[in-house]
Amino acid sequence: MKKLNLLIIALLLSSGYAISQEKEQEPEAGGDLEAKIQNPIANLISVPFQNNTDFGIGPDDRTKNTLNIQPVIPFSLGESLNLITRTIIPIISQPTFPGEREFGLGDISLSLFLTPAKPGKLIYGGGVALGLPTATDSYLGAEKWTAGPSVVLLIQPKGWTVGTLIQNTWSYAGSDDRGDVNFFYSQIFVTKNLQKGWYVNTAPIITSNWEAPSGEQWTVPLGAGVGKLFHLGKLPINAQAGYYVNVEKPTGGPDSQLRVQATLLFPK
Repeated sequence: MKKLNLLIIALLLSSGYAISQEKEQEPEAGGDLEAKIQNPIANLISVPFQNNTDFGIGPDDRTKNTLNIQPVIPFSLGESLNLITRTIIPIISQPTFPGEREFGLGDISLSLFLTPAKPGKLIYGGGVALGLPTATDSYLGAEKWTAGPSVVLLIQPKGWTVGTLIQNTWSYAGSDDRGDVNFFYSQIFVTKNLQKGWYVNTAPIITSNWEAPSGEQWTVPLGAGVGKLFHLGKLPINAQAGYYVNVEKPTGGPDSQLRVQATLLFPK
């Protein structure tokens, strides 16, 4: 636990340091900021707090709640290249035995993307996704170290953002008592910006557990959401909510998900 606490403190301190360097900057123009908040690899410091509530799990229709704290910190590697770091720290309330739940930290994941400092019409980034076995209980994580490639592609014609994030991770170390990890993760995102900071979007997260039996691998949701960019004093905040129904899922998987997110933004 001591190593885990030190890891979390280091992540949060690094986020706080980078944020403190940006607070003195002037707010960015609205249109440019609206485009950046839809781009997962934008050169923009942000701290999303994303809460996912899954409904209809198992025969008793139980719920699972996951709060993902997701600091995004860009680093310049010269005039032509940026490194975008995306960390996901999950706080999970997970149903276990009938009438019981487990609450704690899940497995932290870290994605590192190399992106052009001055992208063209096609915005892209590539790198590695890493999974750390930081869960405080075996119910909350895989107890495996994982790694694999990760790619982001998107375009932003006027008022729109259309893109995808794709990655696959495999386990390479960890507990011998737990099964291997071979996990596909993808997100398709389409956003239409409206007036006064409002937008509508769809961003389903499609996954596959390749280690599961045939017919039990895929989770495929359909849904949509709405969001708004606004200011709290001088601090820009991006707030959104969406609802997704799983049209394909493994046995016992959730029927649907409510996703609510507030993102603190620190533009240059």
